[in-house]
Amino acid sequence: MFGIYGVNGQIFSGRLEQLPDVRQVGRRRAVDAIGTAGAELGDSAARVLPERLRAASAAYRRMLQIEEERGPLVHARQIMRPQVITLAAADEVARAWSLLVDRRIRQAPVLGRDGSLVGIVSEHDLLVALNADRNAPSDIMARHVADVMTSPVVAADPLTDVRRIAQVMLERGVDGVPIVDERHALVGFVSRGDLLRALVADPPLSLWR
Repeated sequence: MFGIYGVNGQIFSGRLEQLPDVRQVGRRRAVDAIGTAGAELGDSAARVLPERLRAASAAYRRMLQIEEERGPLVHARQIMRPQVITLAAADEVARAWSLLVDRRIRQAPVLGRDGSLVGIVSEHDLLVALNADRNAPSDIMARHVADVMTSPVVAADPLTDVRRIAQVMLERGVDGVPIVDERHALVGFVSRGDLLRALVADPPLSLWR
């Protein structure tokens, strides 16, 4: 289950399939599905490639010798970071920049006065703001995070399928998804790095169903 949060609180709650009906938070060019790989080479290549992909997938699984009894990674709560570094909407941009640099992170959720999720601020957001007014960087640094953050922001609940979170990242062009509980409180964060680490270090990730 996903939600969209902004400065006025939660503005959407529903399934992944309903997200396209909501105002876009950001979208990059869609990634071609594996099933369409080779289509541009003609019918013969399009028929051969899926067979090779299936064979490669089967060989990879045999190589991993996956222990099914360990249980697959399925839900966001299994890979999310529960200790989330956050910023306040009222913080100055200078503090946001220092926090991202010092903690070596690329984004941070932004909380309102009541502690609710209102947006997310990233390196990209800060660099765009600085570039937009390059003649007065000190003025930008004194502005508030609320002025440069991305809002509204897509969030998910702890039981959301990790594959659906990955799909949101690809389709919306975002690098992370905040995790909120039934009280709309921020309880974790899943980044692209978290998904990659889970894929590499914690098999079996539930990718085969």
